[in-house]
Amino acid sequence: MTAAALDVPIDTDVIRETIQTDGIIGCKGAFSREWVEQLREDVEAAFAEAQSREGGSVGRGPNRYYVEIHPEALRGFVDLVDHPWVRATCEAVLGPDYKIVEVGFDIPFEGAKNQPWHRDFPSPKETLEEGRLTSLAFNVTCVDTEEDMGPFEVAPGTHWDKGEEFNHGMFPLKKEYSRFEERAVRKYPQMGDISARSALTVHRGTKNESAKSRPVLVLGVDAPGAGNDEKHDLAVTRQYWENLPQRVRDHLDCPVVDELTPITQKHTIEGLVMGEA
Repeated sequence: MTAAALDVPIDTDVIRETIQTDGIIGCKGAFSREWVEQLREDVEAAFAEAQSREGGSVGRGPNRYYVEIHPEALRGFVDLVDHPWVRATCEAVLGPDYKIVEVGFDIPFEGAKNQPWHRDFPSPKETLEEGRLTSLAFNVTCVDTEEDMGPFEVAPGTHWDKGEEFNHGMFPLKKEYSRFEERAVRKYPQMGDISARSALTVHRGTKNESAKSRPVLVLGVDAPGAGNDEKHDLAVTRQYWENLPQRVRDHLDCPVVDELTPITQKHTIEGLVMGEA
């Protein structure tokens, strides 16, 4: 274990049951604050690079951006994906052959508005027909979250909603918002904390009334055959691949290239660019 990863309790039964019931689970103090400070440096450098070119970032509402990056943009990538709690959570929910399919970050700046309630994609047939979750989204805050910084809000248990009446299978109708607001829990993670959730759990970013940005790293992981890798452009260089631990390579099914191509964001999530929900 590196100095970045701190020793935290791991109970796979609790992890599995909590995600099955709530659709989200958190782990306090998984990383050192020094590691998170380095993470923020890397995220801010990647954001500056993305903003310098066409298609480098995508809007997720006013003053809110998402950027997908390659693993090599993060000095702490191996620390993150090889953290014992992250590995245990992936195995407990997705099975031993899980695949890392996405690395990116979301940044709401001052003036970001409430997002519409949404899930990240429509519920797949494995979930609808078999009651099986096929993906997880891990979030690592780069800052200490405060009330006025637009905290993440989630409606526990909504990952099992069929979503048949959701627009595009993702966006609940506004007349249904009261049901999500009644369940809503605001999250205030601090530097070093990490969470894992089903991408189907209905959630939203809230309005950022502070002068601070709230960058959050996103790690997307699939069960075999989930297919979300088709939506992303993860790649690593040959030299980087050769230096990765085998335990990480086993879960990183992506092209190995001589030279990385900066990622052009493929699409915006419909509805999130529309401002106040």
